[in-house]
Amino acid sequence: MAKRKKYTLENMLIETYAAEGKCIARHDNKVIFVEGAVPGDVADLFVHRSKKDWAEAMVSRIVSFSPDRVDAFCSHFGICGGCKWQMLPYEKQLSYKDQQVKDQLRRIGKVEVGTYLPIKGSAQIREYRNKLEFTFSNKRYLTHADLQKDLSFDQNVVGFHAPRLFDKVIDIDTCHLQSEPTNEIRNFIRTFALERGYTFYDIRLHQGLLRTLIIRLSSLNEVLVNLVFGEDHPENIQEMMTAIQTEFPQITSLNYTINLKANDTIYDQDVICFSGKEYIEEKLEDFRFKISPKSFFQTNTQQATELYRIVREFAECKGHEILYDLYCGTGSIGIFLSGGVQKIIGVETVDDAIQDARINADWNGLAHAEFYTGDVIKICNDEFFRKHGSPDVVIIDPPRAGCHDTLIEKLLEMKAPVMVYVSCNPATQARDLQLLASAYEVTLSQAVDMFPHTHHIENVVQLKLKK
Repeated sequence: MAKRKKYTLENMLIETYAAEGKCIARHDNKVIFVEGAVPGDVADLFVHRSKKDWAEAMVSRIVSFSPDRVDAFCSHFGICGGCKWQMLPYEKQLSYKDQQVKDQLRRIGKVEVGTYLPIKGSAQIREYRNKLEFTFSNKRYLTHADLQKDLSFDQNVVGFHAPRLFDKVIDIDTCHLQSEPTNEIRNFIRTFALERGYTFYDIRLHQGLLRTLIIRLSSLNEVLVNLVFGEDHPENIQEMMTAIQTEFPQITSLNYTINLKANDTIYDQDVICFSGKEYIEEKLEDFRFKISPKSFFQTNTQQATELYRIVREFAECKGHEILYDLYCGTGSIGIFLSGGVQKIIGVETVDDAIQDARINADWNGLAHAEFYTGDVIKICNDEFFRKHGSPDVVIIDPPRAGCHDTLIEKLLEMKAPVMVYVSCNPATQARDLQLLASAYEVTLSQAVDMFPHTHHIENVVQLKLKK
């Protein structure tokens, strides 16, 4: 059995949740990591990868459903890979996410945590995102049923990339992740483009007029749209943008970008404001933030406020502290904590983000906040500390890959009495905490659910310098 590469196991009980959206079944003393199931299901499993002690499998048939299952509310569920947990009650999602954080800190990082605080769930579990990005494609993803009908892949669609298929896109009619007018805008652009014969992007050939669509909404009822074109056809672009402006007068910032590169990133491209302002505004508590088309901002506005409140509590600032905000982005965390510190020093590698951070500090009347573009490792040297002061509190919010080893060394060298580590990947956070354990103890940990119905989880940890 163990030597077979691929095989089917019938009537397998799904025992518990593992991590990253996978569950666990067991067979012949082997752990089977299963996609497409929930604990309590009994299912037939197609094992596509098999090792001595473990295997990976996908559900090929549900024999009997778990009593915990609920009906998914989205017609695209099971095809689109965005919300894999719609079939789980939200309280179960929170329970599994909370356990995932604890397991990863304990098993991966061997981290001893003073206190685990209860997970902070999201009050809003539908239409909670303030930003979505859609992809145009001339290749439609087809389900097994579609293939039986002998349908063609060659169809112009707009939606999300199919899981594990970079060149196929799922045509999305209604997405419940973001409120209107998002679906209305996307569906209008699709219909308008099809009627006029505009080409949709071919990711293999790198050609086609319509490429991606980014929509951002703010809690202040402002709407930002950036339509990205893969070819430079001024007449068609003018016609399309004018039609959007006419149909949706509520759009407060209408933009477009011409991206002729092979990759989709627009951070090195010019964004052209077609009408309205070049940005939208957001508020967290009483703080104002500028959000431009290329800005990074937490995509769940309401829950971002809760996340930053936890960071503020963990920082334990009394008013005299020098706070270093590393990976500061547009400065939102540092600004949110600004009322309790003497000085804020923000460092970020993306210069556009630093420019927005400075504007955000100015908008909020913060003369004690300074932001610098560059690599933390290179910027934070002895001369920098002499000029700005050594940190009393350090906030780090790295990407999913976590902190580079040299940054860990720099953090150990800084010796800030308090550190708050915000992570979107508890596994890499656990690894980094293990490296920081030579000088720090982990005193508090609290998970925050920023993305309901997905397996993603944010975690905030407080570290204190050992005495």
